[in-house]
Amino acid sequence: MNDAKEEIKARLPVEDVVSQYMELKRAGRSLKGHSPWGVDKHESFMVSPEKGIWHDFSANKGGDIFTFVMEVEGISFREAMEKLAAQAGVELTRYTGGDQEVAKKKARAREALALATKYYQICLTKSKPVCEYVFYKRNLNRKTVQDFKIGYAPAGGKVLKEVLLKRGFSVAELRTAGLLNQYDGDMFRGRMTVPFIDNFGNVIGFTARVLDKSEPKYLNTSDTLLFNKSRFVFGLYQAKEAIRRNGFVVIVEGNMDVISSHQAGVCEAVATSGTAMTEQHLKILSGLTSDIRLAYDGDDAGVRAAERAIEMAGDLGLDLSVISNYHGAKDPDELIQKDPELWRQAVEERIPAIDWLLSKYEERVDLESGPGKRKYSDVALKLLDKITDEVERAGYEKKVAEKLGVEVEDLRKKGKRLEEKLEKNKSRKIYKNAKTEVKSDRLKQLTESLLAIKVYGGVKTKIPFEVPDDETRLMELELVFNHEHEGMEPDSAELEKEAEELLERFNAELKKERKAELNARLAEVDEDSPEYEEILKELQTLQKS
Repeated sequence: MNDAKEEIKARLPVEDVVSQYMELKRAGRSLKGHSPWGVDKHESFMVSPEKGIWHDFSANKGGDIFTFVMEVEGISFREAMEKLAAQAGVELTRYTGGDQEVAKKKARAREALALATKYYQICLTKSKPVCEYVFYKRNLNRKTVQDFKIGYAPAGGKVLKEVLLKRGFSVAELRTAGLLNQYDGDMFRGRMTVPFIDNFGNVIGFTARVLDKSEPKYLNTSDTLLFNKSRFVFGLYQAKEAIRRNGFVVIVEGNMDVISSHQAGVCEAVATSGTAMTEQHLKILSGLTSDIRLAYDGDDAGVRAAERAIEMAGDLGLDLSVISNYHGAKDPDELIQKDPELWRQAVEERIPAIDWLLSKYEERVDLESGPGKRKYSDVALKLLDKITDEVERAGYEKKVAEKLGVEVEDLRKKGKRLEEKLEKNKSRKIYKNAKTEVKSDRLKQLTESLLAIKVYGGVKTKIPFEVPDDETRLMELELVFNHEHEGMEPDSAELEKEAEELLERFNAELKKERKAELNARLAEVDEDSPEYEEILKELQTLQKS
């Protein structure tokens, strides 16, 4: 696939690809702009048209057009290549070799799903009862129905199957597309259908709703070669331009909430389909905006979902808030049916997620009683531990302390005791398991700086990294060196001193990370095992060094 990659890069200038997502300004031989990940105050995103690369100094990311699209869209390399190949007019099947069979299966599945979508749309127009349900009971207008390609799956057992078989598709191909059930009959029957549309505008599956009160209310395509529910964000294809333009996204619980919201003018609404929100969902959305607004219910499930979102969002630098004023309606769709303007107001009147969660726990415990205060402070400290900004955390500590009628110092002492107790019981996990496998952002940044100096600085300091042999990576490091060490001469004493200081900071950060990994591992192994003793010894050695 390297030949295909090079042909795409030759046809698509890096500045043309990047400028589809953000504004760039000329800065000498380079271009610059604000980080699309919203983490800089000054223009720290740079593009080098000559080298065909980009680097975001505030988010510590960089690479070529493929890595940029992967990061900003939250998609895989294969998906980025398909997207850019379509823009460049490059036919990937000429380069795929052993992947041609899989590519062919996917292409046939997409064709079957596209035809199924058109067939369902035709069936909708021919059924008066279904039209009454869609246009009058659901209050959807024609534009919304067209934008979301809403249709109707007939109630017959094999109606769609027979239509597609006549068009030359095999049963195996229809299974691959997710259009058949376990008995090889139509998956969707007697339901309003809404396609799942990927980033390229292709239909990859369906969600289908009953028209009466029968169960299950919704039926979704299972995971297939094209559809993965843990990564798919419903409505994102229709919402992404509005999200980029207005700088926020609204995550609602149901697909009909998304559709109604778009019709009401809040086109930033999306939802997960048939699954709880995952970290992958948040990563995809974080490529578009850091302002995430959750439209969750205030019940136990909604509270748990908000808590999970806060935990997952901690490492992504996201600004989480909750939309909660539904004016008596049970969900956004019902509120929009009541008054679309009230929904638009609710979206603007969101409150920070931690404030919302604290208020929910305040309603559930007796803050006048000792047990109530203990329970509330336990929950509050757990939430505050997720806040990385010291000033923000101090503000919440003051608020919680006032609610409990105690001093901030008392609250901090309890937090410290809880940490010590958890550590003593070997149940505290400083980092999630996934974080022990990935360097922190700080460690990454130091690595980038040191590598850039090693390659282009000519220093004598021994920097313990292998010089990459990838040409794109080397060009990116040159961009880092020129940006971070502007005015410093290679082989100079000033640069030598800079390298020594960076290496010292790198080793300190590495030591900190290793301690975190060991503590996390200590929580998982048995106290009587040999590994437990080995971890303790290493921790003690690190503590002394």
